[in-house]
Amino acid sequence: MLASYRPIFALLRGTAFLLAASGLHGLLLPLRGQEEGFSTVALGLMGSAWAGGFVAGCFFAPRLVRQAGHVRAFGAFAASGAIIALLTGLVIGEVAWIVLRAFTGFVMAGCFMIIESWLNERATNENRGTVFGLYMMVTYASIMGGQMIVAAGDVSQASLFMVTGIFYCLALIPTAVSSQASPKPLQDVSLDLASLYANSPVSFAACLLIGVANGSWGTLGAVYGARIGITTAEIALMMSLVVVAGAAMQLPVGRLSDKTDRRYVLVGAAAASSLAAVAVFLFTPRAGAVVIAMTAVYGAFAYTLYSLAVAHANDHAKAEDFVKVSGGLLLLYGFGTMIGPIIGSALMTALRPESLFLATALAHCALAVYALLRIRRRAAVPLETREAFQTMPADRAVTPEAGRLDPRTQPEPPSPAGPDAQAADG
Repeated sequence: MLASYRPIFALLRGTAFLLAASGLHGLLLPLRGQEEGFSTVALGLMGSAWAGGFVAGCFFAPRLVRQAGHVRAFGAFAASGAIIALLTGLVIGEVAWIVLRAFTGFVMAGCFMIIESWLNERATNENRGTVFGLYMMVTYASIMGGQMIVAAGDVSQASLFMVTGIFYCLALIPTAVSSQASPKPLQDVSLDLASLYANSPVSFAACLLIGVANGSWGTLGAVYGARIGITTAEIALMMSLVVVAGAAMQLPVGRLSDKTDRRYVLVGAAAASSLAAVAVFLFTPRAGAVVIAMTAVYGAFAYTLYSLAVAHANDHAKAEDFVKVSGGLLLLYGFGTMIGPIIGSALMTALRPESLFLATALAHCALAVYALLRIRRRAAVPLETREAFQTMPADRAVTPEAGRLDPRTQPEPPSPAGPDAQAADG
C-alpha cells in the first residue's frame, strides 16, 4: 500500500520545500522593506505584483511546460525562484523588488501547476481524497514553517534570503531524481466571466472580494505588525496563526453549510470577520499576545470564506464543469489579490496601521450585503443534490490544476505517455 504512495510522497516533499520558500520569502520582504524605509504603497505594490505574476503564470506556464516537459520546466521554474530570492537579497530597492515579485508569482504558478497535475495523475479513484487531504496539509504546514523561520533569523542580514534560495533548490531534487513518467501536457487555462456569473453571482462577487481582503492582509499584515511595534517572532506567529485558524475552522463551518443554505453561512462568516477586523481597528491593540489572539479570530472566519464560495458555485455547476468553474473562481480571486494591497496600503498611509483592517472589513461587508440580496432572488440548492463541502486553501498557493485533484472531480481516463513525457524523461 505504501508503495503506491511513494511517487506522491516525493512530490509532496518538493512541494513542502517550495511552500516553505514561498512562506519565508513572502514574510521576509515586507519586514526587510519596512526596515529599509520602503513606503507602504511600495510594499503593497509588491503584493499586487506577485498576484499579477501568479495569474499570468496560470495562463502562460502551460505553454512553457508543453515545450520543455514537466521535469525540465519545473527545474527552470524552481531555479528561477532561487535566483530571484537571492537577487532580492543583493539588490535592495522598491522598484527592483516590485518587478522581482512579479517574476516570483509567475514561477510559483508554473511550479504549482506542474505539481498539481502530477499529483492528479498519480492519484487513483480510491486514494484521491487522501492525496488531496495530504496536499492541503502540506500546504498549510509548509507555509507556516517557512514563516516561522523568519523568527529565528535577522531580517537585516542576507542569510534569510540565502535560506530561501536553498529551499527553492531543495524543491528541485525529488522531481529531478524521479524515474516516474511525466503526466500528459497541461491544458490551457481560460476564463469565461459571463458563464461564471451566470452559474453563481454570489460566488463570482465573493471570490473577487475575498481576494481583495486576503490580498490586503497577506501582503501588509507583516507591515501592520512592524508598525505597531510587536517583535519579529510575534509577527511570524501572527501571520501563521491567521491561516491555521482559518484552516481549523473550515471543517466545522463547511459541515454547517452542508446542512443549510450555504449563502447564510457565507454571510455569517463574512459578518464575523468584518466585526473582528473593526474590533482591531477600534481597540488598536499593542500587546503582542492580544494582537495575535485578535487576528487569529479574524483569520478563523476570513479564511473559511473562499471554500464556502467555491462550494456554493459547485452546487450549481454540472459535474463536467467543476474544473472550469473552480479554476475560473481561483483566477477571480487572483484578480482581487491584485487590488487588495493597493487599497490597504492607501488606507494605512492616509490613516494608521490598523486601517489595513478597514480594507478587509469593507470587502467582507460588501460580500455579506450582496449575498443577502441574492438570497431573495434565487432559491437554495436542495440538500440532496449537493456535493459535500471540501476545504480549499485561500493563500494563493493553488492553481486551476488543483480543481482536477479535488476528489469531487470526475477523473479523466488515463492516457499513455506522449511526447511531453518522452521529452521530460529523455
